[in-house]
Amino acid sequence: MRLVSAAIDRVDVAGSPEEDGREVDRSLLVGARAGDHGQFRAIFDRHGPSVRRFLRDLFRESDAADEATQETFVRAHTRLCTLREDAKLLPWLLGIARHVFHETLRRRKPRPGPDAAEVAAGNPESMLIDRELDHAFAGAVRRLPEDRRTAFLLRIEHGLDYDEIRGVLGWSLAKVKNEIHRARLQLRDELDEHLGGRK
Repeated sequence: MRLVSAAIDRVDVAGSPEEDGREVDRSLLVGARAGDHGQFRAIFDRHGPSVRRFLRDLFRESDAADEATQETFVRAHTRLCTLREDAKLLPWLLGIARHVFHETLRRRKPRPGPDAAEVAAGNPESMLIDRELDHAFAGAVRRLPEDRRTAFLLRIEHGLDYDEIRGVLGWSLAKVKNEIHRARLQLRDELDEHLGGRK
């Protein structure tokens, strides 16, 4: 129970990427722009898992996330020259990924995610309370409106700060803060019973 509560609260305390990480990104970006395929591969190895996890959270399908991750890095490779050397690489990649996600949805009918009954399916006798709580939390996150869920995941899953999220989503800073705050309140409301808020 404490883990879910901490995950919700972490929205306000997660930090931005460390300066050392930015230096590594800057070095990789310079090399990749110069045509060093090994440097671009290193960018993929470094940030591919985060991009894929972000897309998996949006699509709720592994195959679609894999394809969109590949498309994201193909586009990133062709657009390296548009990124400033002092810009943060991961937020830029996640912004491209979000565009790929929306374009994919426009080309096909979105598949609905599992409903609450599917999330809770299983042998009740053998399920531990922590696992039930994990399912409840995952289901509550899935039920957030799409844009709100995206902002929330960028914050808690990827550790982006508000300004970085603003850049990824193209929102005002006030909207970023407001949507993340609303996401947190909505999750707290849905998980109140699991977190011990109800009598």
